Amino acid sequence: MSKETAKKQAKDQIEEQNKNLTRADETIKENGKLEELANALEEEKKRSEDYLNRLKYMQADFENLKKRLDRQLEEVRKYCNERLVLELLGIVDELEVAVQEGIQTESMAVFLQGVEMIMKKLKRVLEKEEVSPIECVGQAFDPSKHEVIAKVENDEEGKIIEEIRKGYIMKGKVIRPSVVKITVKPSSKTTKEVESSER
Repeated sequence: MSKETAKKQAKDQIEEQNKNLTRADETIKENGKLEELANALEEEKKRSEDYLNRLKYMQADFENLKKRLDRQLEEVRKYCNERLVLELLGIVDELEVAVQEGIQTESMAVFLQGVEMIMKKLKRVLEKEEVSPIECVGQAFDPSKHEVIAKVENDEEGKIIEEIRKGYIMKGKVIRPSVVKITVKPSSKTTKEVESSER
């Protein structure tokens, strides 16, 4: 082998080794990047597990809060009328005393006086609760406040002429409509019947 050929072969081998070294460096770099990516992926997994655990705790806290609020709401519903009932019990006591007094004295005047006093007290309790009667006699019929039980023919239509049962409003809302009699214009059939009977 000639020197030239040997030199060329040595040069080719050196170039090949350099290429192999370059490839090895690139592989090492890629492996380093892969390792970095694997580390980053591991960090993200840990973070997502942490978020998931936090979310589970928050959901459990929310469920517990909801249960506690439901219990409190049920208790409020159960006893919300307690103050009103206590006031009404006072009125019941007074009614019992009035009845006993009426029986003992056999005087209707004393009994009526006791009942009137109790009625005033009951009205005060209703006023405290912002309950007021609906004024209706002489007013125009309003279906949101009045319930018609009877109609009386008259030239003036839609006027309330009699209140059968009082209606009440509580804090601006109708809680019981008034039961009323209203006026309606005479029907043409009734008018014709009256004319024919006059002949």
